[in-house]
Amino acid sequence: MNFVYAFIAALALGLAFLVVLSLLDRRADRAEWERLAALQPEEPVLFDPQMVAELPEPARRYFNFTIRPETPLLPVAVIEMTGRFSLGTKEDPRYRPMEARQILAVPEGFVWAMRTRGGMPVSGSDSGSWTRFRIFGLVPVGRLGGDPDHTRSAFGRYVAEATIWAPAALMPGPGVRWSAVDADTARVTVTHGKLEQAVDITVDAEGRPAEVSFQRWSDANPDKVHRLQPFGAVMSDFRDVGGYRLPFRVEAGNMFGTDAYFPFFIADVTEIRFPGAEG
Repeated sequence: MNFVYAFIAALALGLAFLVVLSLLDRRADRAEWERLAALQPEEPVLFDPQMVAELPEPARRYFNFTIRPETPLLPVAVIEMTGRFSLGTKEDPRYRPMEARQILAVPEGFVWAMRTRGGMPVSGSDSGSWTRFRIFGLVPVGRLGGDPDHTRSAFGRYVAEATIWAPAALMPGPGVRWSAVDADTARVTVTHGKLEQAVDITVDAEGRPAEVSFQRWSDANPDKVHRLQPFGAVMSDFRDVGGYRLPFRVEAGNMFGTDAYFPFFIADVTEIRFPGAEG
């Protein structure tokens, strides 16, 4: 009988620990979200095509398509999405329906909070400081972060996503430089402290971004060793959002541009907004 009581007590303590851990994670999510949202300028400058007149031609095309003249330059964006997220491999993707919300504030950081639907539910968040996911909202299945490899990998991700959903964050200035790769591809390089990430943006004749690609620091490979490897995304379904023209369909994955590529992330955006600019 004593063994049964001890087992029940241990089970209760373990459950209490998981509940507290989940609550602390969610509090950290909220705190980081609020910190990033507060970075939105209160009196944003309005976009003028002359601001990008000295950039390489494909970069000018990109900005003149994605930002209309006289649009407030709002670098912090919130994206709501549904879609599919792969929990497997190219050979066995095991896509799961998912819904997520994200805040982007380049170069400072991001938070992506996601949950799957159907089957065994997986939920959690990614940020510049952590990757934390749980099943049934309690049991950890992945807790990473707090090391240089994770920080470098995350930085590559959110710089690339700014080219998709937050072009105002990439206006030329301190820490942001642009160069031409070819007639239809521009490269933006973002520097923040010791971090640096270059991302290539390929645009069509109008300046509409067709794909973004970059070398991401990642261990998503058979060797499970961090190294630079191709990552990229294709975009479609562009819509007007408060003076911006942004994609509402994005597919992304590792080994972009190679035979090993498969899109583990397929997002259908439901809403894009800019904190502090509502109303």
